[in-house]
Amino acid sequence: MTNAVGYRAVFGVIVPSTNTVVEHDYWRAGLPGIAYRAGSMYIPNPVMGSDADFQALLGQIRASIDTAVRDVLTAEPDRMVMGMSAETFWGGVAGNAAFEQRLRERTGLPVTTGASSCRAALRALGCRRIAVFSPYQPIADIEVGRFFTEAGFDVAAITGLRCPTAPDIARVDADRIRATVASIDGPDVEVIVQVGTNLSFVAQAEQLEHELGKPVVAINAATLWHALREHGLDDRVEGAGQLLREH
Repeated sequence: MTNAVGYRAVFGVIVPSTNTVVEHDYWRAGLPGIAYRAGSMYIPNPVMGSDADFQALLGQIRASIDTAVRDVLTAEPDRMVMGMSAETFWGGVAGNAAFEQRLRERTGLPVTTGASSCRAALRALGCRRIAVFSPYQPIADIEVGRFFTEAGFDVAAITGLRCPTAPDIARVDADRIRATVASIDGPDVEVIVQVGTNLSFVAQAEQLEHELGKPVVAINAATLWHALREHGLDDRVEGAGQLLREH
Protein backbone atom coordinates (compact mmCIF):
# COMPACT_ATOMS: atom_id res chain seq x y z
CA MET A 1 0.00 0.00 0.00
CA THR A 2 1.41 3.38 -1.00
CA ASN A 3 -0.87 5.20 1.47
CA ALA A 4 -4.46 5.11 2.70
CA VAL A 5 -5.95 7.16 -0.15
CA GLY A 6 -3.44 6.29 -2.84
CA TYR A 7 -3.23 2.60 -2.08
CA ARG A 8 -2.60 1.74 -5.74
CA ALA A 9 -0.54 4.75 -6.80
CA VAL A 10 0.36 8.30 -5.90
CA PHE A 11 1.06 10.54 -8.89
CA GLY A 12 3.09 13.69 -8.39
CA VAL A 13 1.59 16.34 -10.68
CA ILE A 14 3.53 19.44 -11.68
CA VAL A 15 1.32 22.39 -12.65
CA PRO A 16 1.78 26.11 -13.20
CA SER A 17 0.52 28.12 -10.23
CA THR A 18 -2.08 29.65 -12.58
CA ASN A 19 -3.64 26.27 -13.44
CA THR A 20 -7.04 25.41 -11.97
CA VAL A 21 -8.09 22.62 -14.35
CA VAL A 22 -5.62 19.72 -14.22
CA GLU A 23 -6.34 18.55 -10.68
CA HIS A 24 -10.08 18.93 -11.23
CA ASP A 25 -9.92 16.75 -14.34
CA TYR A 26 -7.89 14.05 -12.63
CA TRP A 27 -10.04 13.84 -9.51
CA ARG A 28 -13.19 13.98 -11.67
CA ALA A 29 -12.21 10.60 -13.13
CA GLY A 30 -13.06 9.06 -9.75
CA LEU A 31 -10.31 6.45 -9.79
CA PRO A 32 -10.28 4.45 -6.55
CA GLY A 33 -6.89 4.19 -4.86
CA ILE A 34 -5.22 6.80 -7.08
CA ALA A 35 -4.05 9.97 -5.33
CA TYR A 36 -2.42 13.12 -6.67
CA ARG A 37 0.05 15.46 -5.03
CA ALA A 38 0.39 18.70 -6.97
CA GLY A 39 3.41 20.96 -6.97
CA SER A 40 3.12 24.47 -8.36
CA MET A 41 5.52 26.27 -10.65
CA TYR A 42 5.30 29.90 -9.54
CA ILE A 43 4.17 32.23 -12.35
CA PRO A 44 4.50 35.83 -11.07
CA ASN A 45 3.74 37.40 -14.45
CA PRO A 46 1.15 35.30 -16.34
CA VAL A 47 0.96 37.52 -19.44
CA MET A 48 1.19 35.52 -22.69
CA GLY A 49 -0.42 37.82 -25.24
CA SER A 50 2.45 37.74 -27.75
CA ASP A 51 5.22 35.40 -28.86
CA ALA A 52 7.70 37.29 -26.68
CA ASP A 53 5.36 37.11 -23.69
CA PHE A 54 4.92 33.39 -24.22
CA GLN A 55 8.67 32.82 -24.25
CA ALA A 56 8.96 34.84 -21.04
CA LEU A 57 6.25 32.68 -19.48
CA LEU A 58 8.24 29.56 -20.36
CA GLY A 59 11.24 31.16 -18.70
CA GLN A 60 9.25 31.48 -15.48
CA ILE A 61 8.26 27.81 -15.72
CA ARG A 62 11.85 26.74 -16.24
CA ALA A 63 13.00 28.84 -13.29
CA SER A 64 10.48 27.33 -10.88
CA ILE A 65 10.09 23.70 -11.95
CA ASP A 66 12.88 22.38 -9.72
CA THR A 67 11.19 23.82 -6.63
CA ALA A 68 7.84 22.33 -7.63
CA VAL A 69 9.46 18.93 -8.15
CA ARG A 70 11.29 19.21 -4.82
CA ASP A 71 8.03 19.86 -3.00
CA VAL A 72 6.19 16.97 -4.67
CA LEU A 73 8.94 14.50 -3.86
CA THR A 74 8.30 14.97 -0.14
CA ALA A 75 5.01 13.07 -0.65
CA GLU A 76 6.98 10.09 -2.00
CA PRO A 77 5.01 9.68 -5.25
CA ASP A 78 5.31 6.68 -7.54
CA ARG A 79 5.33 8.65 -10.80
CA MET A 80 5.78 12.21 -12.00
CA VAL A 81 3.11 13.64 -14.30
CA MET A 82 3.62 16.94 -16.08
CA GLY A 83 0.37 18.88 -15.77
CA MET A 84 1.64 21.46 -18.23
CA SER A 85 2.16 20.84 -21.89
CA ALA A 86 3.94 23.58 -23.87
CA GLU A 87 7.38 22.86 -22.43
CA THR A 88 7.04 19.15 -23.21
CA PHE A 89 6.53 19.87 -26.92
CA TRP A 90 9.38 22.38 -27.15
CA GLY A 91 12.24 21.25 -29.33
CA GLY A 92 10.25 18.52 -31.04
CA VAL A 93 10.72 14.83 -30.32
CA ALA A 94 14.32 15.29 -29.19
CA GLY A 95 13.39 18.18 -26.93
CA ASN A 96 10.67 16.14 -25.25
CA ALA A 97 13.00 13.18 -24.76
CA ALA A 98 15.65 15.43 -23.19
CA PHE A 99 13.06 17.01 -20.89
CA GLU A 100 11.86 13.60 -19.73
CA GLN A 101 15.41 12.39 -19.16
CA ARG A 102 16.23 15.43 -17.00
CA LEU A 103 13.14 14.85 -14.90
CA ARG A 104 13.84 11.13 -14.49
CA GLU A 105 17.38 11.91 -13.37
CA ARG A 106 16.12 14.58 -11.00
CA THR A 107 13.45 12.37 -9.39
CA GLY A 108 14.43 8.76 -9.95
CA LEU A 109 10.82 8.15 -11.02
CA PRO A 110 8.99 7.26 -14.24
CA VAL A 111 7.70 10.35 -16.03
CA THR A 112 4.55 11.14 -17.99
CA THR A 113 4.50 14.23 -20.24
CA GLY A 114 1.81 15.76 -22.41
CA ALA A 115 3.75 15.30 -25.64
CA SER A 116 4.53 11.63 -25.09
CA SER A 117 0.99 10.98 -23.87
CA CYS A 118 -0.55 12.47 -27.01
CA ARG A 119 1.80 10.48 -29.22
CA ALA A 120 0.91 7.24 -27.42
CA ALA A 121 -2.79 8.10 -27.51
CA LEU A 122 -2.79 8.68 -31.28
CA ARG A 123 -1.00 5.40 -31.85
CA ALA A 124 -3.49 3.57 -29.63
CA LEU A 125 -6.36 5.14 -31.56
CA GLY A 126 -4.76 4.25 -34.89
CA CYS A 127 -4.92 7.82 -36.20
CA ARG A 128 -2.34 9.56 -38.37
CA ARG A 129 -3.94 12.69 -39.85
CA ILE A 130 -4.66 15.10 -37.04
CA ALA A 131 -5.95 18.61 -36.38
CA VAL A 132 -4.71 20.40 -33.27
CA PHE A 133 -5.77 23.40 -31.22
CA SER A 134 -4.23 25.12 -28.23
CA PRO A 135 -4.61 28.24 -26.07
CA TYR A 136 -1.15 29.35 -27.22
CA GLN A 137 0.53 31.96 -29.35
CA PRO A 138 1.93 31.06 -32.82
CA ILE A 139 5.47 30.47 -31.52
CA ALA A 140 4.19 27.61 -29.35
CA ASP A 141 1.89 26.17 -32.00
CA ILE A 142 4.93 25.87 -34.27
CA GLU A 143 6.64 23.72 -31.64
CA VAL A 144 3.54 21.59 -31.12
CA GLY A 145 3.23 21.01 -34.86
CA ARG A 146 6.93 20.21 -35.08
CA PHE A 147 6.62 17.52 -32.41
CA PHE A 148 3.68 15.80 -34.06
CA THR A 149 5.28 15.95 -37.50
CA GLU A 150 8.55 14.50 -36.22
CA ALA A 151 6.56 11.81 -34.39
CA GLY A 152 5.15 10.67 -37.74
CA PHE A 153 1.74 12.34 -37.83
CA ASP A 154 0.24 14.38 -40.64
CA VAL A 155 -0.87 17.74 -39.20
CA ALA A 156 -3.80 18.90 -41.32
CA ALA A 157 -4.39 22.05 -39.26
CA ILE A 158 -3.18 23.72 -36.08
CA THR A 159 -4.45 26.87 -34.42
CA GLY A 160 -4.17 28.66 -31.10
CA LEU A 161 -6.73 30.62 -29.11
CA ARG A 162 -4.10 33.30 -28.37
CA CYS A 163 -5.16 33.68 -24.74
CA PRO A 164 -3.76 36.95 -23.31
CA THR A 165 -2.87 35.52 -19.88
CA ALA A 166 -2.39 32.08 -18.38
CA PRO A 167 -5.49 32.34 -16.12
CA ASP A 168 -7.53 33.33 -19.18
CA ILE A 169 -7.01 29.82 -20.57
CA ALA A 170 -9.41 28.48 -17.94
CA ARG A 171 -11.98 31.14 -18.90
CA VAL A 172 -12.41 29.99 -22.50
CA ASP A 173 -16.01 28.88 -22.89
CA ALA A 174 -17.45 25.85 -24.65
CA ASP A 175 -18.90 27.86 -27.54
CA ARG A 176 -15.52 29.28 -28.48
CA ILE A 177 -13.95 25.86 -28.29
CA ARG A 178 -16.72 24.38 -30.44
CA ALA A 179 -16.15 27.06 -33.10
CA THR A 180 -12.40 26.42 -33.03
CA VAL A 181 -12.87 22.69 -33.49
CA ALA A 182 -15.21 23.34 -36.42
CA SER A 183 -12.60 25.58 -38.03
CA ILE A 184 -9.91 22.87 -38.05
CA ASP A 185 -12.04 19.78 -38.67
CA GLY A 186 -12.58 18.25 -42.08
CA PRO A 187 -13.48 14.97 -43.76
CA ASP A 188 -9.80 14.03 -44.03
CA VAL A 189 -9.09 14.68 -40.34
CA GLU A 190 -9.07 11.45 -38.33
CA VAL A 191 -8.79 12.96 -34.86
CA ILE A 192 -8.97 16.31 -33.06
CA VAL A 193 -6.20 16.94 -30.50
CA GLN A 194 -6.30 19.61 -27.80
CA VAL A 195 -3.21 20.77 -25.91
CA GLY A 196 -2.89 23.27 -23.07
CA THR A 197 -3.72 21.75 -19.70
CA ASN A 198 -5.56 24.75 -18.20
CA LEU A 199 -8.19 24.54 -20.94
CA SER A 200 -11.31 22.81 -19.61
CA PHE A 201 -12.12 20.34 -22.37
CA VAL A 202 -12.38 16.75 -21.13
CA ALA A 203 -16.17 16.61 -20.82
CA GLN A 204 -16.70 18.56 -24.04
CA ALA A 205 -14.32 16.24 -25.90
CA GLU A 206 -16.60 13.32 -24.99
CA GLN A 207 -19.60 15.21 -26.37
CA LEU A 208 -17.80 16.22 -29.57
CA GLU A 209 -16.74 12.64 -30.23
CA HIS A 210 -20.38 11.63 -30.45
CA GLU A 211 -21.25 14.60 -32.65
CA LEU A 212 -18.29 14.33 -35.02
CA GLY A 213 -18.02 10.55 -35.16
CA LYS A 214 -14.27 10.59 -34.58
CA PRO A 215 -11.85 10.60 -31.63
CA VAL A 216 -11.25 13.85 -29.79
CA VAL A 217 -8.20 13.80 -27.51
CA ALA A 218 -8.12 16.19 -24.53
CA ILE A 219 -4.61 16.44 -23.19
CA ASN A 220 -5.60 16.01 -19.54
CA ALA A 221 -7.39 12.79 -20.43
CA ALA A 222 -4.34 11.68 -22.42
CA THR A 223 -1.86 12.30 -19.60
CA LEU A 224 -4.04 10.53 -17.06
CA TRP A 225 -4.52 7.60 -19.47
CA HIS A 226 -0.80 7.37 -20.19
CA ALA A 227 0.14 7.54 -16.50
CA LEU A 228 -2.31 4.77 -15.67
CA ARG A 229 -1.36 2.45 -18.52
CA GLU A 230 2.38 2.94 -18.08
CA HIS A 231 1.88 2.20 -14.40
CA GLY A 232 0.14 -1.09 -15.21
CA LEU A 233 -3.35 0.14 -14.29
CA ASP A 234 -6.19 -0.70 -16.68
CA ASP A 235 -9.00 1.42 -15.20
CA ARG A 236 -11.65 2.49 -17.69
CA VAL A 237 -13.32 5.89 -17.26
CA GLU A 238 -16.69 6.97 -18.60
CA GLY A 239 -17.37 10.52 -19.75
CA ALA A 240 -13.77 11.41 -20.65
CA GLY A 241 -13.55 10.25 -24.26
CA GLN A 242 -12.96 6.92 -25.92
CA LEU A 243 -9.26 6.86 -25.03
CA LEU A 244 -9.93 6.34 -21.32
CA ARG A 245 -13.08 4.35 -21.97
CA GLU A 246 -11.80 1.83 -24.53
CA HIS A 247 -7.98 1.73 -24.54
